[in-house]
Amino acid sequence: MTDFSNIDKQLRLREADGLYRRRRLVGSAQGRELEVDGRLLLNFSSNDYLGLASDARVRAAFTQGIAQWGVGSGASHLVCGHTQAHGELEKALADFTGRPRCLLFSSGYAANVGTINALAGHGDCVFQDRLNHASLLDGGLLSGAAFKRYAHRDTQELDARLAKSDGAPRRKLVVSDGTFSMDGTICDIAATSAVARKYGAWLMIDDAHSLGVLGAGGTGLVPAANFSTDDVAVLVGTLGKAFGTQGGFVAGSEALIETLIQHARTYIYSTALPAAVAVATLTSLKIAVTEEWRRERNRELVAQFRAGATQLGLQLIDSHTPIQPILLGDEQSALRMSAALEERGLLVTAIRPPTVPKGTSRLRVTLTAAHTPDDVAKLLVALDEVRS
Repeated sequence: MTDFSNIDKQLRLREADGLYRRRRLVGSAQGRELEVDGRLLLNFSSNDYLGLASDARVRAAFTQGIAQWGVGSGASHLVCGHTQAHGELEKALADFTGRPRCLLFSSGYAANVGTINALAGHGDCVFQDRLNHASLLDGGLLSGAAFKRYAHRDTQELDARLAKSDGAPRRKLVVSDGTFSMDGTICDIAATSAVARKYGAWLMIDDAHSLGVLGAGGTGLVPAANFSTDDVAVLVGTLGKAFGTQGGFVAGSEALIETLIQHARTYIYSTALPAAVAVATLTSLKIAVTEEWRRERNRELVAQFRAGATQLGLQLIDSHTPIQPILLGDEQSALRMSAALEERGLLVTAIRPPTVPKGTSRLRVTLTAAHTPDDVAKLLVALDEVRS
């Protein structure tokens, strides 16, 4: 193609293939129920796993932060946008993850792309799980490093790929999600770390969908008691999921954080998050750590859903996280089933390629601490009614 004359045709073909994406207009705050396009729906599509996005205490902290700091940070961190509130949150996140230091980014996407590009480039090699999030894949592709993908959670294939490249690249960076966002499966951190260390590679784990949700006190899959910065050199998290606010962060050694400050372009050239967001996140972080009942409720709801869905004969993935995909295969089936659930008052998103591999389209059910057993029972009844 030499020009843009056929973009309308390409859009029509995308729609015919069941791959077209449409935005929905949400008219309410995040919660177990959402007003979507003017209709109230029971929400099983949110990453607000602990139900903190609309918590009254977090709202109050945000309001107080606005009163003190205003609504915008005014500049990047390296100019004049780095406030005391940002510094306090970075210290709190470092303590929470058990890492020496932490660095805030404007989003988890920016954290992943910026970190990989700061650590690897031409002459280096990046190894990634095939089901990694798009931000990790984009970071690897943009870095200019040799880019190798290994089968999902297959540490033997990773070992073979690292062995084949041993001695060639200057730096080797192994990158994996902790909890995989579309499958709910989890990385074997110990095995992956052992393979990486065998070849002198650094391991980077994006624990966005685990922090706050899994582990004692919500410390995720990489608790400091089990994994040091030698085991997992780079730990990435997000604030926009279990913590209910916005932004991303990287935790690690003093040298790592200083390297990112000097070289991560998505940090250097981005306006800092509003300080009020940092104030609100300090409150949500405290709630997430101390209110263990939220994680316990998640576990109970996951068990209830899996038992009911299995009884219905639905095809699930081996996930014991709040992410519970129902595999359907083709795009049109996923769209039809999602629409049928919406007719019954439930919001369950259809996930299609390229977000997931072709032939694995699915409904992505997510459970939160705001849901009740009655909500899950209602979902199971509706799934029984609409299943093919």
